[in-house]
Amino acid sequence: MGKIKKKKLSLIEEQVKLFINSLKNRSIETSGTYERSLREFAKWFKGSKINKIQLLVVDVERYKRYLTSHKKLATLSVSTYLTALRQFYNYLTNNGITTENPTSKVKVYSKPKFHTRATISQKEIELYLNSITKTDERGYRDFAFSKLILSSGLHEIELVRANIGDYKNINSHSVLFVQGKGKKNKDSSVEIQNDVKEALENYLTYRRFALDNEPLFMSAGNRTRGKRMTSRGIRERINMYLKLAGLKKNKNAKISPFSLRHTAARNFASNGMPPDELQKLFRIGKLKTAMLYYSKN
Repeated sequence: MGKIKKKKLSLIEEQVKLFINSLKNRSIETSGTYERSLREFAKWFKGSKINKIQLLVVDVERYKRYLTSHKKLATLSVSTYLTALRQFYNYLTNNGITTENPTSKVKVYSKPKFHTRATISQKEIELYLNSITKTDERGYRDFAFSKLILSSGLHEIELVRANIGDYKNINSHSVLFVQGKGKKNKDSSVEIQNDVKEALENYLTYRRFALDNEPLFMSAGNRTRGKRMTSRGIRERINMYLKLAGLKKNKNAKISPFSLRHTAARNFASNGMPPDELQKLFRIGKLKTAMLYYSKN
């Protein structure tokens, strides 16, 4: 049999690949987001019949309309795609491949003044948790990470990065050390409430021989067992339970996995926690972002 020919990359695909490879000092999540966003750009670029890698401002505006009208992406998603494109063209310009960055003159949507994801009520939380069947390792695992999000507002990436050894007892308190978004170390911790501790301990009975450096939340699939759960995997599991609980009717995009974290923060805010404490507890970068949980929107 003859050799299988490798697909020849276009110039734009080659440069995207080089750009992604240059992000070795960025987090895996950032690199992954840029790669997915620029894959869409490369697809659009090829179909647009543009024959020069140096785009004009009008070309970027066309791409922006494509994302909004054709792909029907939400405002925040369009901002993410355009931010990735801006960083890509910064890279091209800095390396002398293009003479200027055409994206610098195209407005990127600003962040909204309220959260785009809905929160859920206490009754809906109960419906969600009751939809998780705790009969095997996977069910107990999903129940445990769901309780962690709802009680401490953990990000998916914090769950993904957590190891068995990060769960500790300190001065009679159970805590989990976490590595947040954009962080290189596990320099924050969240206190584990008793009901969450029970959920974690029930799950860890299936992991009694696990080592401290093994992932706290491990994939339970036949092909991926032993590997760390991914952010995508966690979102898929949460979405499954949201649907089972009847909370994602009519493709309600505002109810999403992020709703669990938002619900936890909103509950703390409603119960009188000061904004600066909420900011610290939920590892929120800016105080004004934490203040959104106190708005009526």
